Amino acid sequence: MTLRSASPDTLDALPNPRGGAVRPAEQAIADALDAFEQRRDMTAQLLTAGRALREAGWISAQRFTDALLLVSPMAASGLAEEAPARATFGAALRAFRASLERRNLRELGCSAALFSHYRALSTHIAQHTPGYSVTFEDVALAGRPIPPVSLRSPNAARLRQLRARYEQALLPVLRSKGDVGTSAVAAVVHAAVDDLDNCLAELTGPDPYDFWRLASACARALRSGGRAVEDVDTRRFYARCNIALADEERGIPLAPRSLVRSTLALLWRDYALFGAAAEDTDHVDLLRDYGLTADWHIAGTQASEMLWEAGAHQAETLAAHVGMTRELGVLTVNANAYEDFLQTADAAIAALTDHARAAGNPQKADPSAALQAGDAAYRLGAAASALGLGQIGLLADALGLAWRRRAHAGVSTPAVRAHVIVDAPGARTLEAAAEALRAMLHKVAAGVAPQSAPAVLASLTRAIEQGDA
Repeated sequence: MTLRSASPDTLDALPNPRGGAVRPAEQAIADALDAFEQRRDMTAQLLTAGRALREAGWISAQRFTDALLLVSPMAASGLAEEAPARATFGAALRAFRASLERRNLRELGCSAALFSHYRALSTHIAQHTPGYSVTFEDVALAGRPIPPVSLRSPNAARLRQLRARYEQALLPVLRSKGDVGTSAVAAVVHAAVDDLDNCLAELTGPDPYDFWRLASACARALRSGGRAVEDVDTRRFYARCNIALADEERGIPLAPRSLVRSTLALLWRDYALFGAAAEDTDHVDLLRDYGLTADWHIAGTQASEMLWEAGAHQAETLAAHVGMTRELGVLTVNANAYEDFLQTADAAIAALTDHARAAGNPQKADPSAALQAGDAAYRLGAAASALGLGQIGLLADALGLAWRRRAHAGVSTPAVRAHVIVDAPGARTLEAAAEALRAMLHKVAAGVAPQSAPAVLASLTRAIEQGDA
């Protein structure tokens, strides 16, 4: 399915040579590293980095910086009992610096290697802040709306049968604790996982926002990506699905939001980092139903990736040397990438505005048009994220999700519509979001840093998650 890092200690995705650089943050993190090595206070440098990343809309990177800031007093301490915190902090700071310089927003949010550093930092924070915890989805899906997801099965008798079968298959998986040992044990465990996957597939219903549809796709992606029961995230996923089965049997109509977020983040992780192949089309389409996108990749070898990285670095150096850059506030972008983005954005925003105006006319309601509008929003979001415009990317992806919900609402069967919990966002909300994007893009075209639109994003998020008032 995808390419993954050979070592868990390395960063995951390829660098983004045409991506924008938040140079104030890069310099501040470099200065913080110098201060760390000289056992000096790093507060000012980390605060500077956090402010710059927040201004750029690099939410996941800002959160990582916040964690570094909280641990920095322990790391700067000369006390022997703080030595573990110092070691954790140093490793995290170096990894974060390397990732920032790669300018890949998806890596900053979805890198398993980077998150392992974030989680290690959080263990030290938790020692001084009871109840403090972080999850992968908190970083990967930061700021993104998540639609309500249903728990619906055909009939109670069939559900009871599948739940009993699922629990029976789950038992050897959990007992293994990731250690399959002998070939005989491995055969039993892998057969049990096959049955778990079959149960999830049989539970899947017709609703595009059916939890079992999402869970079944996640299970297939985990296994095809080489994440078998030895992976703790895989075992935890199967165990949490069993709890969801119990919830459904009790008549609870919606999947827990935390479970939806964790399942969605697991499904997106490798696709966000490495892209998707032709055989992943169904998964890519499902991700779009949830406001997430993935690039298409061409499989290669580790050697070819290293050559690509070297070429990317050379191209970036040349662009900086000949002055082929533009400044958008704290963001420095490649001039050619900037011009390409403006062309993509111009076409996308024109289509979004037209679709939003037509959406208010019931006689012109067209699911295919809604899908086209969603695709236009996703093109804009992907292009903005690639350039480093985090605020635009986040709002455009949320608008793409809103349009996908409109598209599905227009083609749902009566049986599905009978179970709709939240209606699709209305035309007024769609138009307001398109206009906010247009205003942000005008700023970019004028060479000015775009202002974020928190009120518009909040309104769009409410419409997606709770419905328009």
